[in-house]
Amino acid sequence: MKRRIIRIDQDLCNGCGQCLPNCPEGALQLIDNKARLVSDLFCDGLGACIGNCPLGAIRVEEREAEPYDERRVMENIVTQGANVIRAHLEHLAAHDELGYLEEARRFLREKGLPLPAAEPVIAAAAQEEPPTCPGSRLPDRRFPEPASPPAAPSAPGAAPSQLRTWPVQLQLLNPQASFFDNADLLIAADCVPFAHAPFHEDFVKGKIPVIFCPKLDQANDQYLEKLTAILNLHSVRSLHVVHMEVPCCSGTTALVRQALARSGKTIPVHDYTISIQGQLLAVK
Repeated sequence: MKRRIIRIDQDLCNGCGQCLPNCPEGALQLIDNKARLVSDLFCDGLGACIGNCPLGAIRVEEREAEPYDERRVMENIVTQGANVIRAHLEHLAAHDELGYLEEARRFLREKGLPLPAAEPVIAAAAQEEPPTCPGSRLPDRRFPEPASPPAAPSAPGAAPSQLRTWPVQLQLLNPQASFFDNADLLIAADCVPFAHAPFHEDFVKGKIPVIFCPKLDQANDQYLEKLTAILNLHSVRSLHVVHMEVPCCSGTTALVRQALARSGKTIPVHDYTISIQGQLLAVK
């Protein structure tokens, strides 16, 4: 499958090792005086190591790689002691990877190992900006803290946003993001929210949105692979495809059905057509 994973420019790397402490997962090692990615299974692709490379030798790319395996990572991490365990959990929390975080905690409970003494630090870390571009974060607000008040409308009478996850552009999404688990997936052509005024209330509410343009985007092959990966990696409950009435926009539905066929799964598909005046024309 294709997914986000780090790449190290061996010509730039001087073997300083400053990236290693920021990879508690154990994906990086110094070998022959160079930092090396030793296992695709251990690299989560979140890029925590990037900001600690003084030479800019590390970047995140999308390529064929084995799926990230949290349990395999934990098997490696628990041998390194409580401080490394804590660093890994804080890393997951800081990037809002709540699914992997719970999987790591479950692993510790199954093995009879204590959670790190500084567990409250993990919750605090989730509120801080990670050392990467904020647009690359994967926040999941489907399960807000009980004490969190509901977001107030921006103006009297205005409807609140129903968006609970980020990013929404398919090009930027990580297929392994935990918010795809048991999701009702909304896949929309990116003109629809501009045409259909009640888009949030009618479509976004209760769903995980994904947007792209089937005509102008130049990454349709990548989109097909990424959508297929999302369906393969997660138990998606339903697919809701929303597109404009113009002929080129029908490619949205075509791409979703291709991905579904490749995944070999049976998932209900609901297809909605929006007119250029913003009216709901048809539901299939």
